[in-house]
Amino acid sequence: MLVKEEFNFQYILSVSLVSALGGLLFGYDWVVIGGAKPFYERYFEITQQASLQGWAVSCALVGCILGAISSGRLTDLLGRKTPLIISALLFTVSAIGTGMANTLPWFFVYRIMGGVGIGLASTISPIYIAEMAPAQYRGRLVSLNQFTIVIGILAAQIINFLIAEPVVDGSTNAQIAASWNGQQGWRWMFWAETFPALTFFILTFFIPESPRWLGQRDRWPEVQQLLLRIGGKEYADAGQQAIQQSILQHKQQSRSFLLEKKNRFILLVGIVLAVFQQWCGINVVFNYADEVFSAAGYSLNDALFNIVITGVVNLVFTLVAIRTIDQWGRRRLLLFGSLGLAVTYTLLSICYLYDVQGVFALSLVLIGIAVYAMSLAPVVWVVLSEIFPNRIRGMAMAIATTSLWVASFVLTYTFPLLNRGLGTSGTFFLYSGICLAGFLFVLRTLPETKNKSLEEIEKELGV
Repeated sequence: MLVKEEFNFQYILSVSLVSALGGLLFGYDWVVIGGAKPFYERYFEITQQASLQGWAVSCALVGCILGAISSGRLTDLLGRKTPLIISALLFTVSAIGTGMANTLPWFFVYRIMGGVGIGLASTISPIYIAEMAPAQYRGRLVSLNQFTIVIGILAAQIINFLIAEPVVDGSTNAQIAASWNGQQGWRWMFWAETFPALTFFILTFFIPESPRWLGQRDRWPEVQQLLLRIGGKEYADAGQQAIQQSILQHKQQSRSFLLEKKNRFILLVGIVLAVFQQWCGINVVFNYADEVFSAAGYSLNDALFNIVITGVVNLVFTLVAIRTIDQWGRRRLLLFGSLGLAVTYTLLSICYLYDVQGVFALSLVLIGIAVYAMSLAPVVWVVLSEIFPNRIRGMAMAIATTSLWVASFVLTYTFPLLNRGLGTSGTFFLYSGICLAGFLFVLRTLPETKNKSLEEIEKELGV
């Protein structure tokens, strides 16, 4: 194994960070809705319409699904770089348009547009980083994508908190709608995304194309040049040979190769992991923070501050994940996360059932976020970027990511309905059961992938 000094780590890190800016915008665009929600709902007068409330939050996930579905074909045709540029452009237009919307239909249109950007970035950024990174750094570097997602989440939470003016206790919906928050504040929460979106758009023009995709197009001089820059002559020769063998192995196989018996199992594993990452339930804390914290006895002003605390915890424990993912391994972290969330949700459910409010309930929410941030949140993206063979990685990743966003849509749309039907206690008890099922699935099916090249993983899985 080559030592760290033989790699151009500064170069690998820089291109990975540019790609991971897609994650930052993913995080911001996805979570900004939570802070803007109490105010645009009053502006559009939908506070008593659960279906429209759910759709306003979850419509972006329809865009995520569309982006994820199209990403497989786009990455096959255009590579990894060009679709990232497209996603950056969509983020920019969405940020400006959502803030300008004066009618609910146009609000939905621009939110869906931003969702398409999320769907593209969430699929392609992990693939790009995984295909650029040496095996011994791949876990940490792909986790950078999750780290930037978390930074985007925290940035949205802080900006929302700073923009929102304090709400006077006892204010009516009409008074909030007529206030600065209801007229302009929520708009600036969306507009603040424009600067990082433009930055991402510009920088993506300066990163190289993925060596695996270049190899699939028989552009071997470019592959050799890129691998030389990453790791020197020995690494470039070995890497190119491995890519050539992988491509040759599947050269004569059609797209139906994706559904051949030997690949169906690993595709199923990827889909289940993607769905589980969403149905574990933690994301409702970010998207429906006002409901979650009001059920725990907090006012709207306190809820906005608590949202920032959740973002800080999310950031800190994502750093823990980056530190541990290549040491502890993917499988161990997933087992820890799924079981830890199951226990935490059970306790939180009991708190809501017996009306235990305040700091104790908030602490359990923060523990749940901490467990998720160091396990399921980053590790699922890493595993998905690793387990699929070169020949079908783009399409298989698109299917898994599409499944993730469909699951996210179901989770986000159904929470207001579940919350009213089962109560907050019953809803979190349901999520606890899902986490326990996820623990058993990982225990029975998932192999360890740390410190192995993508081609080595392919051989080990027999695909």
